[in-house]
Amino acid sequence: MYIIAKQDSPEVHANAAEILCAVTRCAPPSLAAKICSPSFVRRLFHHALEESRPKSVLLHSLSVCISLLDPKRLASASYQAFKSNLSHGALVMASPETVDGMLESLGNLLNLLDTSAAESVLPTTYGCLRPPLGKHRLKIVEFISVLLTIGSETAEKELVRQSAIKRSIDLFFEYPYNNFLHHHVENIIVSCLEGKRPEVVEHVLHECDIVGKILVSERLSSLSTESNGPTVPTEGKTHPRVGNVGHMTRIANKLIQLGNSNNTIQAHLQENNEWVEWQTNVLVKRNEVENVYHWACGRPASLHDRGRDSDDDDFRDRDYDVAALANNLSQAFRYGIYSSDDIEEVISF
Repeated sequence: MYIIAKQDSPEVHANAAEILCAVTRCAPPSLAAKICSPSFVRRLFHHALEESRPKSVLLHSLSVCISLLDPKRLASASYQAFKSNLSHGALVMASPETVDGMLESLGNLLNLLDTSAAESVLPTTYGCLRPPLGKHRLKIVEFISVLLTIGSETAEKELVRQSAIKRSIDLFFEYPYNNFLHHHVENIIVSCLEGKRPEVVEHVLHECDIVGKILVSERLSSLSTESNGPTVPTEGKTHPRVGNVGHMTRIANKLIQLGNSNNTIQAHLQENNEWVEWQTNVLVKRNEVENVYHWACGRPASLHDRGRDSDDDDFRDRDYDVAALANNLSQAFRYGIYSSDDIEEVISF
């Protein structure tokens, strides 16, 4: 805790956070339980949210909290080490009291998702970001996505009440080229729609207006100069196609799939004439074109025939920490493993 809260380099904070995560996964339950305590989490957030602290403190503090909420949420490099320690004792999970301790700081975290007052600018190949999303905001969205997977009614109510889900979905459309972000927001939407609480489903459909936002984005299809959002295209150039179409397609297909067993979703889709028309004329054709089983060349036989055992299923189905993967990439650029003139773009998204 002392090291992660100090004014050290991001690498030191990352190492300290990894040690804490490893303790929760591999140490005896009596030791791991101390890190899972509500008092520890409150102190962690207290240090992370101090304005004088570098953003890396918040970033890696959230990694620790995510590890407490979902101990199996590991990067691929850690998978085998985690697997070898499973037999040493049961994994320690965050208690409802610990989750409540995390939720006490939710409002402060959501304030950081407000990009309207930020002044930093990142030039890109398609224009500029004013401001770039940044790894700390990406980590906050990931934290929200994990909170929605633990089955806590209290957490879901707070996320709805404080508009955390709505803000995450807004970011999905404000940053149409950040696939790391799109990955987490898709998980948020799916968790809400597949959940057992009708009020959360209603929130995503109505207050968040996920269907309306998808239709507007599909209608525009390319980056708009009229938008007041943080993603600004270059004037005088052909505006590129938005980069979140693939995720929107997956979300749309999930809505239709779940509508077959959920009357609320089904009614919401069917009463929207624009959605029905778009589904018939665009989505159905897109799914047909993207169905690899219908391609003339066929799908590779190895993908048809290859068997998967239970360990392989678990490995392939893990929801890896994409922010950590991005951080590893930025470190590779920093230490000269690759050469690029756009290191800052990699680091800041």
